[in-house]
Amino acid sequence: MNNPSKSSRNPVLQREEYIEQAYLFRGLSNRLVSAEPIQELLVHLREEILATTNLPHAIDYLLAELNHVGTMSSAMGKMPHYFSPFQTYLISEAENEKGRFDMRLALVILEQEAKMRAEAPGPVTMFLYQFETICRNRLNYDLGLAAMSNDPLYDKLWGAWILDIRHKIGIVDIADLVYVHSEHYRNRRQDNADEEMGAGPFLFGVKEGRIALANRNKENLYFFAALQRQLAYPAAPKPVRKDPNEDLVPKLKRMIERFEVRLKLLEDEQRDKGIDLSQFYDKGLE
Repeated sequence: MNNPSKSSRNPVLQREEYIEQAYLFRGLSNRLVSAEPIQELLVHLREEILATTNLPHAIDYLLAELNHVGTMSSAMGKMPHYFSPFQTYLISEAENEKGRFDMRLALVILEQEAKMRAEAPGPVTMFLYQFETICRNRLNYDLGLAAMSNDPLYDKLWGAWILDIRHKIGIVDIADLVYVHSEHYRNRRQDNADEEMGAGPFLFGVKEGRIALANRNKENLYFFAALQRQLAYPAAPKPVRKDPNEDLVPKLKRMIERFEVRLKLLEDEQRDKGIDLSQFYDKGLE
């Protein structure tokens, strides 16, 4: 698998775009408890979004894809220049009917992440936040890290390293990985001729390396909690135990909406002796 260079990656958006994205994700999360379909929620929120950003156009494309296919992640995947691969991955996991990842939780995570992006975070804090999100919510490490590696916040070196550790997660503890790829570890090797395994890249700073060293062979929750305190980034939201029937109605409504889309396609095929593929042509952002 070829790792894209920094120049080939989609650019980081302007701050105002991430601010409006955070508003969109918060609005959807807060209003999902109502009986309104997600399409109607998007229509209402579109009128509230700052018109000088590109988000209203992105919402139009989300609405078109929801009406045709019944999912948002498929539309987000076709707009990699606007939605990051990790954002798309979280929504795809939330839309997975066989999964347990809740849509409202995904939107809360994305709201928090968009707020971080608006403040131009470094790759260290974003990596730690995204990785903790995968850990706390028991998401697929392979798919999640692959999505992270293509984030425009990471350069070629970061992207290659994130792809590489996919094969180490579960075998090597995350505190060990951070430690042996930190400036603190490199300094110790230079000062003490340390023969421990590991030869870079050294992506984390001295502070992160010290925290990782202090938390080796400990529960990862303590490691993440220490990083959050010292680096001042928010904790990744995690699932809250609740009544299993609470989300039954929204899930059934989404399933019915998808069935209606599929039924319409079948009716079109029978009536016109074929499906009009022109309705699926990419009419997204230029």
